Amino acid sequence: MLIDTHCHINVMVKEQFDIPLPKTTSLDTLTIVAQAAQVNVTRIINVGTSLVESNNCVALAQLSTHLFAAVGIHPNDCTENWRADFKQIEELVKHKEDNKIVGIGECGIDRYREHNLTRQQDAFKAHIELALHYKLPLIIHSREAAQETLEILDEYRNHGLQGTMHCFSYDSSIAQEAINFGLVLGIGGTVTYPKNEELRSIVTKTSLKHIVLETDAPFLPPQTIRGKRNHPEQIATIAHFIASMRGEPFDEIAQITTANAIRIFNCA
Repeated sequence: MLIDTHCHINVMVKEQFDIPLPKTTSLDTLTIVAQAAQVNVTRIINVGTSLVESNNCVALAQLSTHLFAAVGIHPNDCTENWRADFKQIEELVKHKEDNKIVGIGECGIDRYREHNLTRQQDAFKAHIELALHYKLPLIIHSREAAQETLEILDEYRNHGLQGTMHCFSYDSSIAQEAINFGLVLGIGGTVTYPKNEELRSIVTKTSLKHIVLETDAPFLPPQTIRGKRNHPEQIATIAHFIASMRGEPFDEIAQITTANAIRIFNCA
């Protein structure tokens, strides 16, 4: 079994962001799930980026035993009204079992685009505290903001944090810092990109117990389909690539990364 710990089927099955799912998306969703299952990707976590998309992820989770949801507000979607939206996300989390919510996020800090940093920091802390209160893992988005992200995480160092550093893109020292906080590295298609030698070095040297696999589909496809839409089935491609790179059996990569995902997200 393989697990896609970070996906956006809620984006794949409609044409616009931040609109409720049309009623016609059920068949498209189940087709994606079936295609992934053909290569043994049998668990998929769809990750919210706003209130609307978090609701969409919860709705998708009801369609299949293969699907689970994470809910949160992406730092680039953190508007001045984020607190009102966050209260509604909290209501979803209060019923986490019925809503099949297995994580909080994606949340964090993004300095790639110009956004209100103070607002992002406040929202990130709110997500962390929500995750701790409900004993759920975090799905952290951190882009060009390593120090800002780590400084906030440090405030919660002894609180039992768990979760993933989604689409890990920093150097080995930051990787070790994240691991020291109790996080695992989310590794996806970017590890296959020819110029991404540093990430390949990190993945080669890091114990598999600190790695989970993700696609971020429909974004960030592996090199073999670069320029096309990504898909949860590409978890198998990523696992094969890592196995070849590390010189280890594919089954070992699959078994350990899957066990990590089940331990963190409780999505067996």
